[in-house]
Amino acid sequence: MPIRPARRITNTSPKNFGMFAKAVGMEGDLIHLELGMPAEDTPQHIKEATVAALQAGDVHYSDLQGMPELRAAIAGKLRDKNKMDVTANEVIITNGLTQASFAAFMAFLDAGDECLLLAPYYPQHIGKAEMAGASVTVAPLDAANGFAINRALIEPQITANTRAIALINPCNPTGRVYTRAELEILADIALEHDLLVLSDEVYEEITYDGAEHISIASLPGMKERTITMGAFTKAYAMDGWRLGYIAADAALIGPMMKITTTEVTHVNTFIQHGALAAVTGDPSVLAGMVARDRERRDLVVGRLNQMPGVRCAEVEGTIYAFPDISATGLSAQDCADQLLEQTGVVVEAGSFYGDAGEGHLRVCFGCAEMAVLEDAMDRMQRFFNAL
Repeated sequence: MPIRPARRITNTSPKNFGMFAKAVGMEGDLIHLELGMPAEDTPQHIKEATVAALQAGDVHYSDLQGMPELRAAIAGKLRDKNKMDVTANEVIITNGLTQASFAAFMAFLDAGDECLLLAPYYPQHIGKAEMAGASVTVAPLDAANGFAINRALIEPQITANTRAIALINPCNPTGRVYTRAELEILADIALEHDLLVLSDEVYEEITYDGAEHISIASLPGMKERTITMGAFTKAYAMDGWRLGYIAADAALIGPMMKITTTEVTHVNTFIQHGALAAVTGDPSVLAGMVARDRERRDLVVGRLNQMPGVRCAEVEGTIYAFPDISATGLSAQDCADQLLEQTGVVVEAGSFYGDAGEGHLRVCFGCAEMAVLEDAMDRMQRFFNAL
């Protein structure tokens, strides 16, 4: 008799890797614009700090919550830049934002609870909620209104079982950076309905043209009901390092520590010195990386808007464009499939992020150098010209 997996596995939706799974193993000259993997290398000073810590013998068990100096530096950054009331004891260092969000879902969602996702949403949140025994409900935001946070679209989806709202700001996949007025709407909803906000802010450093990233935890009454999650993955090109963090009110830290210490005990010791160098290092290094992402954005958005049947809104933040291809008459998945088959350019279908993303593609411009992006845009231009 075969061994039976736990119900938390069999009752969880199958993991969907979208267009990446379709492109794996395909032969030919493919250009991968479907994954949010930075094109930049990790800055040298971060590598050097990590190597120095390794060579100095900092290879043993660390603080369960994370290296105190790193937690203090992150708390200081959150106070100064994000205007959040945070101490070092209200920070947990995690294995990337993925572990941070997993810990939050597991610590605060029970069987029968619901977590509300704003669509287009991040698909990984579904599996995490389900593993906690909860389910997800979806509030579809309106493409015609720039996917703005809208009380009339969100509040009707709240039920007696809704426990939390998941927020991604800046938003993957739409590229929106939510305004203070939008975040105040969401904060009012959370306060009125006694909801926890799980705020993924991994793209907080990558904003353009004066768009201001605001942490919802900085708004009145929100510290006590917000779990803010960040990472070094995107802004510092440290995706393979798996380094992130949680910041939350002291009353929320204990339950999540039960998850993180049971799961991995603590994060790799010596790479935390690299994260400390990232937080405390020369800010011009980060500014230079964001400036190069801006150049990539300008190229891709400009070229997409020259293609027949394609309309791409300006990207306010993140490393993704979210062009509307509905005028072509193709569904998002058909368009992504045909682009892969006919041009070798791999992009993600907007429908991968829920029904609200239908009629769109997600194109990662931050994952390739300019010459590669030029080639990809040339191929896509020929494809859309021929439709």
